Amino acid sequence: MGVTKPRVHGWLGAGQQQPRGTQSELPDTMLGARLQTQQNVRNKHQGQATSLWSSGFGMKLESITPFLGKYRPFVGRCCQTCTPKSWEDLFHRSITDLGFCNVILVKEENTRFRGWLVRRLCCFLWSMEQQIPSCQDIPQKILESPGVQDIILGRTPGGAGEGQVPDFVKKEVQRILDHIQAPPRPLLLRLFSWLLLRLLNCLFLNVQLHRGHMKMVRKAAQRGLPLVLLSTHKSLLNGILLPFVLLAQGLGVLRVAWDPHTCSPALRALLRKLGALFLPPEANLALDSSEGVLARTVVRTAIEQLLLSGQPLLIFLEEPPGPQAPRLSALGQAWLGVVVQAVRAGTIPDALLVPVAVTYDLVPDALPDLSHAPTPLGLWTGVLAVLRSLCSCWGRSHRACVRVHLAQPFSLQEYTINARSCWGSRQTLEQLLLPIVLGQWTVIPDTEKEQEWTPLTAPLLALQQEDQLLVRRLSRHILNASVASSAVMSTAIMATLLLVKHQKGVFLSQLLGDFSWLTEETLLRGFDVGFSGQLRCLVQHTLGLLRPHVALLRVHQGDLVVVPRPGPSLMHLARLSAELLPAFLSEAVGACAVRGLLMGRVRPEGRWELQEVELLSQNELYRQILLLLHLLPQDLLLLQPCQSSYCYCQEVLDRLIQCGLLVAEEIPGSRSACDTGRQCLSAKLLWKPSGDFTDSDSDDFEEAEGRYFRLSQQSRCPDFFLFLCRLLNPLLRAFAQAAAFLCQGQLPDTELGYSEQLFQFLQAKAKEEGCFECVDLKLAASAVWTFRDLGVLQQTPSPAGPLLNLSPTFASRDNQEKLEQFIRQFVCG
Repeated sequence: MGVTKPRVHGWLGAGQQQPRGTQSELPDTMLGARLQTQQNVRNKHQGQATSLWSSGFGMKLESITPFLGKYRPFVGRCCQTCTPKSWEDLFHRSITDLGFCNVILVKEENTRFRGWLVRRLCCFLWSMEQQIPSCQDIPQKILESPGVQDIILGRTPGGAGEGQVPDFVKKEVQRILDHIQAPPRPLLLRLFSWLLLRLLNCLFLNVQLHRGHMKMVRKAAQRGLPLVLLSTHKSLLNGILLPFVLLAQGLGVLRVAWDPHTCSPALRALLRKLGALFLPPEANLALDSSEGVLARTVVRTAIEQLLLSGQPLLIFLEEPPGPQAPRLSALGQAWLGVVVQAVRAGTIPDALLVPVAVTYDLVPDALPDLSHAPTPLGLWTGVLAVLRSLCSCWGRSHRACVRVHLAQPFSLQEYTINARSCWGSRQTLEQLLLPIVLGQWTVIPDTEKEQEWTPLTAPLLALQQEDQLLVRRLSRHILNASVASSAVMSTAIMATLLLVKHQKGVFLSQLLGDFSWLTEETLLRGFDVGFSGQLRCLVQHTLGLLRPHVALLRVHQGDLVVVPRPGPSLMHLARLSAELLPAFLSEAVGACAVRGLLMGRVRPEGRWELQEVELLSQNELYRQILLLLHLLPQDLLLLQPCQSSYCYCQEVLDRLIQCGLLVAEEIPGSRSACDTGRQCLSAKLLWKPSGDFTDSDSDDFEEAEGRYFRLSQQSRCPDFFLFLCRLLNPLLRAFAQAAAFLCQGQLPDTELGYSEQLFQFLQAKAKEEGCFECVDLKLAASAVWTFRDLGVLQQTPSPAGPLLNLSPTFASRDNQEKLEQFIRQFVCG
């Protein structure tokens, strides 16, 4: 969808658009790459990469039009439905104009000293000047807290103190407390900050942070309430990068809840002295275990005292990237449950929750795989991993960029009060979708889908049923906010173009135009991008980062051809392109739903034909969108719990109309589709659990039968329609291949074993068809979990653990084909 001068007011809501000035005023995160490019141009001995670029273009960089138009959206506002008071109080429009800062850029001006020696030692001097508050009395306060004292003296029924000597129990409390945390060591923290600053400058071009986001967090911290940061988890590096950022911005020592299974005892001891927290293994014991009761009480008391002392807490709500783990972290929900329990009990009057995200151009190669190694990460193993990362970056001319996003804080107390009114009844995926797949029903049940893949842990099970539900819904809501505020990096845009539009290769001149087009489309949808600068320099920098996965070929006309490398490189590009999906998810769901609706009417031949298509009724579109929403995993959609599926269907339909793919068809005698006059709300609409109604929602749902749409006949629409459909292709193809694999799989087997079988089948089919983007163990695991929820696979207990079996319903080949056809209607060829 080529847009030369975007009409931003049609896409962005009030308060989300920011006027931008000339290029010199932009937050130029690519300044280092631009200066390096200009220096290479002036150098007489240019390298091979520079000669390739100069062969396709003249190197007159000053003649290039400044990139990125005039508007950049301000992202990160909290939910106005669940937290309207926080939405208003903790935001001011002036913060949108503050721009960005590079956290790892430390100069002489950042210290109290001046001189030529200071310029060479400024990083060390800056680290030594960091203010680190003292918290030596917290262990004693934990021991003296009423909850711990009740257990020590045996006053708690079923507690560890019953029948035991108080001194022995006190030693147990001290041992558990030493496992959880240790007082931070100021000198060690300052030295570590200096080393980390040098490391980050070697690994990354810059680490960008929006000053407006930081001002929102500072304003919230001034209220005297504890800050709880809840973050995504793209890399283990997040656990040391985020504390460094907050310490550099003057918010004190950030206490980070780490996973104890990923660290060796020596590394845990070091991290505790740097402010880390670890959940003791006894906390996961049974609810009636005296050791488990003691450990959970100590954990809750320790968190209460840390928050009362004003120390911010960081919890990772997302599992680190791995092959077979749910997106929402069970450990993160356990820590969040402790915070919720403290606020609900009144020990802490309130807590301010801050959604956080860290996005990378490329995650350092040596770091991500260590979180899923068979053995915990040791101290020396971590040092060697850092050295390998430094060695891999040593000969690179292009370094990755990082963006840290701090969304608007909101009150946990306010969310707890308001969010409960948005909870309606829910049904399982098997109840909602299985009868429709088998052709037994045609009407979709009028309720929401319940799908939870994250297992419940003992600290969460110790909470009341209502609080468990609150923690699950809250964690999904916050993860949705973190993803929505994340910037789209240049590698995600380039990977999407190469994977979806130009898998057979593209001329560099055309790629420049497509890169600019997709960037503006991303900005129009209210998502920020993590780069700026001149277009040619950006594309050069991005291709340099993706050099192992793309080939640059020179043609006789002087232009360059960019070709994705086949095989594993396509799998890597697919993982990068998934970072762009949230920006286009609504339109992608709508486009795939329209494709499914047209499968029985129009036979696609070559390019998708849009001419002379029958009218599409609004009811049919609603039904098809709902079917796809139920099929897609909740971990992918991350729908806000306060938003009903019907409201999301209307949002999808509105997006398709706004982007020009659907055109309303006026029926003689009916009310005009553009008539926004408000009418009485129907009974069907009044029950909906969302109070965030738009003008289109206020119309009577009963009139949907009389509304019809056509696919737009504009020349740019077929390509854009295919582009949107193909964004969901990796997941939907994996699901379709999983349905075809049912007759070949060796069952019974464990979930892990069956996922491995399916992954090997995906690899074999990819070699036959040349389509590698769905060859991903994580997609295979998602397909297995979805089929388990759908009732295709059933779990049976065994001495070795739960085993998967094929359900009797899908033992017949006929029902297996029905399932495959149901999924393939949404897949774009």
